[in-house]
Amino acid sequence: MLDDLKLIHERDPQDALGVAGKQWEYVARDFDVTFTPKGEIANVVVAGMGGSGWPGLILRSWPRLKVPFEVVSTYNLPDYVGVNTLVISSSHSGNTEETLAALDEAEKRGAQIAVVTSGGKLLDAAKAKGLPLFTIEHNIQPRMATFYFLNAYLKILSGAGLTVDDGSELAAASEWIKGELAQLAADVPTAQNPAKQIALELVGKTPIVYSGPLLYPAAHKWKICFNENAKNTAWDDYYPEFNHNEFIGWSGQPVDKPFGVIEIRSNLEHPRVQKRFEVSERLLSGMRPAPIVVTPPGDTLLKQLLWSIAMGDFVSVYLALLNNVNPTPVDLVEKFKVALNQ
Repeated sequence: MLDDLKLIHERDPQDALGVAGKQWEYVARDFDVTFTPKGEIANVVVAGMGGSGWPGLILRSWPRLKVPFEVVSTYNLPDYVGVNTLVISSSHSGNTEETLAALDEAEKRGAQIAVVTSGGKLLDAAKAKGLPLFTIEHNIQPRMATFYFLNAYLKILSGAGLTVDDGSELAAASEWIKGELAQLAADVPTAQNPAKQIALELVGKTPIVYSGPLLYPAAHKWKICFNENAKNTAWDDYYPEFNHNEFIGWSGQPVDKPFGVIEIRSNLEHPRVQKRFEVSERLLSGMRPAPIVVTPPGDTLLKQLLWSIAMGDFVSVYLALLNNVNPTPVDLVEKFKVALNQ
């Protein structure tokens, strides 16, 4: 059915596949604002939830930062936040209550602040307070705006002199990732489309995604997209931490485990991490499903990250279509927000 374009259109009326295929455009977008530090910056916090916060995890892998960095996904900021902290307040809708609470706390502590949003209360607050405002498009789901968020974060951090890479590599990767995404599109038959092939292997299973530490941001994005696009439970972990706990969990019952294991294996990971994949697969043979091995193309870490993230987007949307669910809406989340305020 994944080659039936008419059926795909019926099950994907908001064109999530088309949105996934256009993400390359976001990495080269420019912003009409810059961030200028008011003083020394000793550490950085990205305050954001879900698809508006997790892109900050990419910063742990690329580009390398010159100062300590943390993603905060809750109402409160760490105790160390103060005048020498840069807080990037990040919310796609601009109405995320945890992010708004963290913004208030950042102001009270005198932190330096930059805002990334598409609208809502956060945009209004940024304008009213004269905060540096990096505006992204409103008509896409937060989980599909990953490259947009990364672009904005990089503009803020590189403008403040906090990155080793000045950001030119990101813009230069746009044409490369455009060509790669075209190979995963709906009009590419299953026989030549690895995203469709992986989705077919995952039907009726709980996906579990593993990677090394460098590609872990991508593994986590796969988990998020399985949740929100395919409406599937999923989890993720990374090597070498996997071998110190979760590895043992696979040795128990039941023997017939209803899971689909995906491993994102990068040739850029530490050599010992690469060996851990091979040894673990051998020792767990017969105790867990054989992993679906995903080998990201690209001669740089950034290219491998962009490709792996986008591949997860396509796989999860194709799985949604196989699950006969619309990949775009997240109605239960909206119901939860209403119920939380009653």
